[in-house]
Amino acid sequence: MSVPVLAEKVRFLSDPSSYPRMTKHVEAKETHMSWVFLTDDRVYKLKKPVKYPFLDFSTLSRRRFFCNEELRLNLRLARETYCAVVPLRSGPAGGLTLSGHGEAVDYLVEMKRLPLHDMLDARLARGMATQGDIRRVGEAMAAFYAGCRPEIADGHLYLAHLRQEQAVNRPMLDALDGMLERLVPKIERRIAAGHIVEGHGDLRPEHVHLGEPVQVIDCLEFSRAMRILDPYDEIGYLGLECAMLGAQWVRPMLLDLLETRLGGRPEKDVLALYGGFRALLRARLCIAHLLDAVVRHPEKWRPAALSYIAMAESELSPLCRADR
Repeated sequence: MSVPVLAEKVRFLSDPSSYPRMTKHVEAKETHMSWVFLTDDRVYKLKKPVKYPFLDFSTLSRRRFFCNEELRLNLRLARETYCAVVPLRSGPAGGLTLSGHGEAVDYLVEMKRLPLHDMLDARLARGMATQGDIRRVGEAMAAFYAGCRPEIADGHLYLAHLRQEQAVNRPMLDALDGMLERLVPKIERRIAAGHIVEGHGDLRPEHVHLGEPVQVIDCLEFSRAMRILDPYDEIGYLGLECAMLGAQWVRPMLLDLLETRLGGRPEKDVLALYGGFRALLRARLCIAHLLDAVVRHPEKWRPAALSYIAMAESELSPLCRADR
């Protein structure tokens, strides 16, 4: 049996008649790591057979493993949204099928389709996100972190991640190097005190659905090291992304809500380091999009990178003055 290539799978999954649940439309969207297929009421994610320094989806067994990881991890914060891992099979006549029997040739993560107008980024863009909305998000995330096991033994993964990413950031803004090393003892004390947990890993407004209950989707599944983090870093990052959308009031509210539930708020210099690091990392990722062989939305990435760099400078300027 010949193994279907990615293009065949994409063609099959782009056809409304391919799905066991009746649908009139299918919208296919490509990302760096996946193809996402939006039907009338479901979303199906197919991981590409790719290998990068930070992830490996190159074999069927690895794609199956990471589909199951994606389901397991996202059930923590989006139990109402994530449904199952669905095998894509080779049917008796040689075609592809999502039902019945046959050899599995790939795997899909199945989710319920959430209304886009109720995602946090969409509400912020319309000026319709309220303090009540942010309170529900903050309380949901604080409850999640409070229920996480302290990652003391693996807490070093957090510092390793900060240093590894900063090594890539260095050509853009090496001032962060000295700040990070100066603050390592404070971060190590936070690790020893049990403040580091296995979080979401990529907490952005477009991943937060303001329904009942709040659903937080798209947990970063391919690297546990990137999920080991300080909740104040992750919540601060969500607030930073909200500030980039014009809602500067969100971050202090989220941090205060987290402190009410967890305590142990980091010192101002550590919070500033977290904010500057995340803004600079996002700037670097925006620039990386411009280096793709095929650049999608080229008009978007340069202005976004410049905005993140300005945000990083704003975050880090108090630390720069302190280091003089």
